[in-house]
Amino acid sequence: MGDDSEWMKLPVDQKCEHKLWKARLSGYEEALKIFQKIKDEKSPEWSKFLGLIKKFVTDSNAVVQLKGLEAALVYVENAHVAGKTTGEVVSGVVSKVFNQPKAKAKELGIEICLMYIEIEKGEAVQEELLKGLDNKNPKIVVACIETLRKALSEFGSKIILLKPIIKVLPKLFESREKAVRDEAKLIAIEIYRWIRDALRPPLQNINPVQLKELEEEWVKLPTGAPKPARFLRSQQELEAKLEQQQSAGGDAEGGGDDGDEVPQIDAYELLEAVEILSKLPKDFYDKIEAKKWQERKEALEAVEVLVKNPKLEAGDYADLVKALKKVVGKDTNVMLVALAAKCLTGLAVGLRKKFGQYAGHVVPTILEKFKEKKPQVVQALQEAIDAIFLTTTLQNISEDVLAVMDNKNPTIKQQTSLFIARSFRHCTASTLPKSLLKPFCAALLKHINDSAPEVRDAAFEALGTALKVVGEKAVNPFLADVDKLKLDKIKECSEKVELVHGKKAGLAADKKDFKPVPGRVAASGAAGDKDTKDTSAPKPGPLKKAPAAKPGGPPKKGKPAAQGGTGGTGTKSKKAVETKEIVEPELSIEVCEEKASAVLPATCIQLLDSSNWKERLACMEEFQKAVELMDRTEMPCQALVRMLAKKPGWKETNFQVMQMKLHIVALIAQKGNFSKTSAQIVLDGLVDKIGDVKCGNNAKEAMTAIAEACVLPWTAEQVMSMAFSQKNPKNQSETLNWLSNAIKEFGFSGLNVKAFISNVKTALAATNPAVRTSAITLLGVMYLYVGPSLRMFFEDEKPALLSQIDAEFEKMQGQNPPAPTRGISKHSTGGTDEGEDGEEPDDGGSDAVDLLPRTEISDKITSELVSKIGDKNWKIRKEGLDEVAAIINEAKFIQPNIGELPTALKGRLNDSNKILVQQTLTILQQLAVAMGPNIKQHVKNLGIPIITVLGDSKNNVRSAALATVNAWAEQTGMKEWLEGEDLSEELKKENPFLRQELLGWLAEKLPTLRSTPTDLILCVPHLYSCLEDRNGDVRKKAQDALPFFMMHLGYEKMAKATGKLKPTSKDQVLAMLEKAKANMPAKPTASAKATSKPVGGSAPAKFQPASAPAEDSVSGTVDSKPDPKKAKALGVSSKTKTAQGKKVPSKTSLKEDEDKSGPIFIVVPNGKEQRMKDEKGLKVLKWNFTTPRDEYIEQLKTQMSSCVAKWLQDEMFHSDFQHHNKALAVMVDHLESEKEGVIGCLDLILKWVTLRFFDTNTSVLMKTLEYLKLLFTLLSDEEYHLTENEASSFIPYLILKVGEPKDVIRKDVRAILNRMCLVYPASKMFPFIMEGTKSKNSKQRAECLEELGCLVESYGMNVCQPTPGKALKEIAIHIGDRDNAVRNAALNTIVTVYNVHGDQVFKLIGTLSEKDMSMLEERIKRSAKRPSAAPVKQVEEKPQRTQSTSSSTSMLRKGPAEDMPSRLNQARSMSGHPEAAQMVRREFQLDLDEIENDNGTVRCEMPELVQHKLDDIFEPVLIPEPKIRAVSPHFDDMHSNTASTINFIISQVASGDINTSIQALTQIDEVLRQEDKAEAMSGHIDQFLIATFMQLRLIYNTHMADEKLEKDEVIKLYSCVIGNLISLFQMESLAREASTGVLKDLMHGLITLMLDSRIEDLEEGQQVVRSVNLLVVKVLEKSDQTNILSALLVLLQDSLLATASSPKFSELVMKCLWRMVRLLPDTINSINLDRILLDIHIFMKVFPKEKLKQCKSEFPIRTLKTLLHTLCKLKGPKILDHLTMIDNKNESELEAHLCRMMKHSMDQTGSKSDKETEKGASRIDEKSSKAKVNDFLAEIFKKIGSKENTKEGLAELYEYKKKYSDADIEPFLKNSSQFFQSYVERGLRVIEMEREGKGRLPTSAGISPQMEVTCVPTATSTVSSLGNTNGEEVGPSVYLERLKILRQRCGLDNTKQDDRPPLTSLLSKPAVPTVASSTDMLHSKLSQLRESREQHQHSDLDSNQSHSSGTTTTSSSSTANIDDLKKRLERIKSSRK
Repeated sequence: MGDDSEWMKLPVDQKCEHKLWKARLSGYEEALKIFQKIKDEKSPEWSKFLGLIKKFVTDSNAVVQLKGLEAALVYVENAHVAGKTTGEVVSGVVSKVFNQPKAKAKELGIEICLMYIEIEKGEAVQEELLKGLDNKNPKIVVACIETLRKALSEFGSKIILLKPIIKVLPKLFESREKAVRDEAKLIAIEIYRWIRDALRPPLQNINPVQLKELEEEWVKLPTGAPKPARFLRSQQELEAKLEQQQSAGGDAEGGGDDGDEVPQIDAYELLEAVEILSKLPKDFYDKIEAKKWQERKEALEAVEVLVKNPKLEAGDYADLVKALKKVVGKDTNVMLVALAAKCLTGLAVGLRKKFGQYAGHVVPTILEKFKEKKPQVVQALQEAIDAIFLTTTLQNISEDVLAVMDNKNPTIKQQTSLFIARSFRHCTASTLPKSLLKPFCAALLKHINDSAPEVRDAAFEALGTALKVVGEKAVNPFLADVDKLKLDKIKECSEKVELVHGKKAGLAADKKDFKPVPGRVAASGAAGDKDTKDTSAPKPGPLKKAPAAKPGGPPKKGKPAAQGGTGGTGTKSKKAVETKEIVEPELSIEVCEEKASAVLPATCIQLLDSSNWKERLACMEEFQKAVELMDRTEMPCQALVRMLAKKPGWKETNFQVMQMKLHIVALIAQKGNFSKTSAQIVLDGLVDKIGDVKCGNNAKEAMTAIAEACVLPWTAEQVMSMAFSQKNPKNQSETLNWLSNAIKEFGFSGLNVKAFISNVKTALAATNPAVRTSAITLLGVMYLYVGPSLRMFFEDEKPALLSQIDAEFEKMQGQNPPAPTRGISKHSTGGTDEGEDGEEPDDGGSDAVDLLPRTEISDKITSELVSKIGDKNWKIRKEGLDEVAAIINEAKFIQPNIGELPTALKGRLNDSNKILVQQTLTILQQLAVAMGPNIKQHVKNLGIPIITVLGDSKNNVRSAALATVNAWAEQTGMKEWLEGEDLSEELKKENPFLRQELLGWLAEKLPTLRSTPTDLILCVPHLYSCLEDRNGDVRKKAQDALPFFMMHLGYEKMAKATGKLKPTSKDQVLAMLEKAKANMPAKPTASAKATSKPVGGSAPAKFQPASAPAEDSVSGTVDSKPDPKKAKALGVSSKTKTAQGKKVPSKTSLKEDEDKSGPIFIVVPNGKEQRMKDEKGLKVLKWNFTTPRDEYIEQLKTQMSSCVAKWLQDEMFHSDFQHHNKALAVMVDHLESEKEGVIGCLDLILKWVTLRFFDTNTSVLMKTLEYLKLLFTLLSDEEYHLTENEASSFIPYLILKVGEPKDVIRKDVRAILNRMCLVYPASKMFPFIMEGTKSKNSKQRAECLEELGCLVESYGMNVCQPTPGKALKEIAIHIGDRDNAVRNAALNTIVTVYNVHGDQVFKLIGTLSEKDMSMLEERIKRSAKRPSAAPVKQVEEKPQRTQSTSSSTSMLRKGPAEDMPSRLNQARSMSGHPEAAQMVRREFQLDLDEIENDNGTVRCEMPELVQHKLDDIFEPVLIPEPKIRAVSPHFDDMHSNTASTINFIISQVASGDINTSIQALTQIDEVLRQEDKAEAMSGHIDQFLIATFMQLRLIYNTHMADEKLEKDEVIKLYSCVIGNLISLFQMESLAREASTGVLKDLMHGLITLMLDSRIEDLEEGQQVVRSVNLLVVKVLEKSDQTNILSALLVLLQDSLLATASSPKFSELVMKCLWRMVRLLPDTINSINLDRILLDIHIFMKVFPKEKLKQCKSEFPIRTLKTLLHTLCKLKGPKILDHLTMIDNKNESELEAHLCRMMKHSMDQTGSKSDKETEKGASRIDEKSSKAKVNDFLAEIFKKIGSKENTKEGLAELYEYKKKYSDADIEPFLKNSSQFFQSYVERGLRVIEMEREGKGRLPTSAGISPQMEVTCVPTATSTVSSLGNTNGEEVGPSVYLERLKILRQRCGLDNTKQDDRPPLTSLLSKPAVPTVASSTDMLHSKLSQLRESREQHQHSDLDSNQSHSSGTTTTSSSSTANIDDLKKRLERIKSSRK
């Protein structure tokens, strides 16, 4: 119990982590209670457990885990911070809970996942669950699927993203586990419930049986739309509302909401896009033009296969579409036409909206091809056009379709009507507006009277469909003239129609029809509907209803389109009847009289033509009374007006009678069903009287009444033509005045502008000024409706007239057109329609503009013109563009069909000639104005490319592009631009210009949009990346645009979209979103729109007069004059827009001004560290330049944006220096108050200051230096320590300023440098200043030298980096400078050093020229100072310059002190190539000091560990020893400094940073090279070797693969590693400490390195491999023999087992083993045989003989046999006693094998060798019999003389002498040198001894001949080849002989034999001779090696090793003399003893 009581006392969170399960159980239980008690979700209590929740769910004890899961669930449900744990907890649940056998655990796990989803972490949960699906444990997979299914079922498809789940479904269905397949089936059913048939395509390829099962299940599902059962936290209020509704019984609204959700996912979205353009056959475009139809067919079939892919990747399909279109239009083979149509269908289906841009080109061609009769062709064309329709909108192709409707061919007419009918089915009331319906109905009405029945039927079907879609109310006005029979037919068709969108749209319309609502309200309702034309579904809302009634009662712009008849709110049927009566046949005068007499009193008719005016007047009065009393239905209008026109008719002379007559006409028109026929009877008379002073008003009244009855457009046209066909100017002017007035009363819709314009032009040319004035007034009124484009028609007028017109327009500017007051109230139905139009100003505008006469220019766009525009010669291209401009100019207004022009112009937008780009943009601007709103259909193929031009680098091109985009948008509205992905794709491009222009444009346009564009959300991810763009302007524009995006999308959507960002980015973006939320403008409602419509009236922004001058200039582009005007105009228009759009944002700027009071530096936690990391990781440019380029400034701006106040940043980066001064003043003011901030942003401040150093303005420079002085004073007070990053990006630039010509500045800079030493070690300052001495500026050189002198004076010699010697040599160079000041400074500095250091100076500065030396001596004499003892005193005297006494003089500050770096710097400078580092481009250098500094706290204690005596710091430098490198002073007392320092340094060997590792290795090397210190390493060998092979592994895997890394660095590191190891393995005592495991890993690393092909490719790679060879030999010889042998055996076993390991690897391991076998005779006694045999036993157990024989190579088995054989031979039968460590000897064949061997060696003694000798002898016998003996001997001696075959030659000579004992070889020896003779004699003696020995043992014991060859190439020195043939023991005399040979070879005498080293050491390694060789000998040896290397390209271990030994010595021997080498040999010998 004692234990229990211990943990009982612990706090809960500690219990939860306790190792006892009981403690944890208790902890979880208590935690659960705590969690249940905490009421506040934000309580700090929750945070305590934040890190523990993962442990709760992953507890290893099942019982405890259950309790943990319960607690975790409560935590997730209630804790505010729980979201942070999502990833780790869910992954814990997946891996550790879902595999539990207990169902309860799994349930809780699933609950936890669902709870995370509820707290808005759905995406993270889903990600982890999807990862879980890849788990190998099926239990986990099943549980993950189940969780996903439950989540989907509960939260619905809006929360759970289906796309990723559907992606993995097919894989799950293929699982081998039934449970997984079953669960997959369940989730497939659940997904189907949500998205229905969209799931079918992705699952079409699963097993048919499974698919069938699914189909069966799917059928059973309820058809109703599913609803989520559970809600996210943020939605839970909604849930509560829903519940209330349900309890109240009405679920209508909720149902409505959710209804939209169901078809949320489209199967298309779930598919992967396929790229097909690249897969087209190479010769496709040739083949498609081929003459043979078979070839064309092949080409088409290839395309058909490709387009069968259901989803295609976007690309440029223009050429392909063009080719297919050509086939459809021109090919004579109908089969190919059908095939091409199929291909187009495939493209349209696969590309969807992305095909839209090509639709306009293809539709006319397909429609015209319907003339084909063949059903299969017709069907293919129908499919194609239907598919294409879905990619675009009816609006876009309407022009093309309507054009074909007038075709004479009945089939074409029929098919076009049918296509229209099918298209209408896809429309809704909102996507089929009246403006679109009208032209279609007009065309179809012609067709219902066609002679061909099929044409009539098709037209009926189309009209019926329209009726169904938009409802009767909308269509009836267009059917006014249709007789009853046909109308019924249309209605009948309408009832049969099935709509694509369900009945919804139609019903909505119908519902409205039957509401018994008075006209006005109905109007507003419909208007609301119209309003939302842009959104996907109609949703009339209260906001939009109200304003309709606002502008003076009934809605605007009535055009009672051809209605007539009775008053009141007529019902539909009645309306139909009335409309029929309006078209009235002309009646004869008799019939009229008859009808009139029926309704008028008889007297009245008689008196009509009385000659007495009074009678006539009385008659009129009666007439009037009768008319007033008549009922509408009974009134025979035509008869009555005929009566009035009867003689005298309109020639009436009495004005009273006339007035009465006109009044009666007005009455008849108002009260009766007045037809156009009746109107024609009276109008002539009315026009005649309109100019009459007395009757004019009555005439106008009558005309107005007629206009109301017969619609204004018709009446006006009639009246105008009549007025101008007669001569009376009064009539003309009054008619014009009436018309002006009428337009205001009736609105403008339906008026034929073209007809008016010609009449107005006639009027303007009139001589009578009154006519001209009236015409101008009329133009003014028209201007209100039509807008600036009206002016274009009158540009040819005389300037005087034009200025009057402009003045009139000016008056009208800013006025809204009045709301129509007539033409509506009378027929409510007509009114309602118009209301719709009036409400959405966009439409009104387009109506007016649609009335402008448009010219067809497609015939002028010839193929010649198009090819001109695309010509290679820019002049011809320009001509082409000029022609286009002229065509458009001439036409003024054009029809949308412009042939191939769009593609031609698109090509010019990226013309290399910028002038042409600008010209193209001007043309496009013209085009927009000329084409008007119809330009919509070109937005995708021409508008988007204009946006691309916004990314141009030239400012003027960009502004032209922006003007063009604005001109287009003015015509099209924004909807077209924002639809689809095009705009977001543009924003995605990382072009700063494009981004800032586009964002600026959106920020301007979005506020004016009333409805949210559906695809706007696609731009959001790119908007976020713009917020973090490197370019400051882009960021600013993105921030400005943010509120407007939010205005449309809402904060929630925007915040959700941040989910995919990186965590750091996400936080920043969310902060910006919060800020934007505060500035978010309100969405403009309809009323807002109405008020903010300054000019446009019903044609709002589109025709703002502001752009009038632009129009001007467009037409005048040919003259240069109006250009400036254009610029101005654009300026104006943009101003007016911003004035409207940006009311709210202006507040923000105010706010910013007020914000100046806040802090100027924002402290961003870890901001500086992050910036350093980015710089180190090369994510940003390293601050390094000769002059600052733009990208550096931009980068700094970007970095500052997050931590410097916006307003200050604007000042800092202003183009005007005054602002820089302001910024500096502010920074000085805030210096004291914002210390934290200043230090947090110090790196940025210093970088900004460096930019100021490059300014030319002195005042800024002075101010900057002033600031720096204060800054560094502050930093030293704060005891801040400058980081390497800050120093390196600032000091070099400060030093530049030391050479300024102005004295004050130089003084200031020196003062700053002095202060800097307080925050940055002087020793590190030194190299920077030293760099400054290399400047071209002599002042700078002099100042830097003086500063160096000051540093030495203040800090002593320690500051001299890299070493005092090097530094002083550099300084001494300047004594010979040509500038006097520099010479003096250099001399003074050296004198300073002399004062500190005495005569040492002369040694340090090396040799100087006599002149320089004498100057220096002179100067030293003059300075009388005597050197002080040491600088230490001075250091003590300056207590403010605290410094540790280590040579690094590093400043110790509050933070972790930097200990090693500068000490390592010295080491670094000695280790190899100090210059190598300079070769890296400075921006991309690794910041080494920084990296060294980055080692955290480990370093903190270091300075105390290594305390050096400064006095003897220089001794190593002063007394150079003949070592390779001078030993640096830091290790003087290393051995006394305990193991901790060594541990620390060893730990750095494995560092990932190359330089850290090199530093550490250098230090260890220094220890190892000094024998007295080397023992300090004892006890650390394994640790060091582990670090080393870890480093090798790191280099191999990471550094070598890192392409950014300079490979010189890697080679340098390799050299250090290998050098160290060689030093280590030269010391036997240390080498023996290495344990087996470590040796195994080390050998593995070394062999891998030797085989690394990447190394061989590097310059010094070969050298590395050679050194490794040498090292391997050392390791084999010096390590503990048991350990190394054991290690090699294990390594061989591993390499043979590993499938990945290369055969070369095993081969090298075996070569090492052979080497060991050769060493065995000498080492056998030191080996622990039992252990080796155990290893062999294990090896043989893993690899029995049979298995070994299966190896590809026979080497393994031979190696093993050789090893065992050698051991047997050396140990004899005793070997069997060494099997003690093997437990079960029968497991391997080892014992049996050894027994066999022993037996074999006893049996055979010498027979084999004898046979061999005989064989050899007989061979020689034959030979000698054939040839002369002399020749034979000459051959043998030749062999002995050649280096390669010496051995063979000696052997043959021995055999020969043995056979012919009397043979005389004397003559051959006589001519040779004494050395050669003794060599031959000795050689023969050795062979003799060997042969005698061989007699006793069979040869098979040795390595077989060919083995020898592979193992030891002949190139190796003789020694190795002599001793290695056989491994048997040989008497010492043999070795003595060999040694003699060796000594002689190396030029040593053989006299002294006493101090010979042990023979073994010489024999065992062929490297020895080279060590002792003389220089000459070496050279010959090297050439020999070179030859042999060429022969043996497969150089392996031994040969390589001998090369390397050769080369290593060259390097030394070239510098040292032979005596020195001899001494070294002596030293080696003595160390070996």
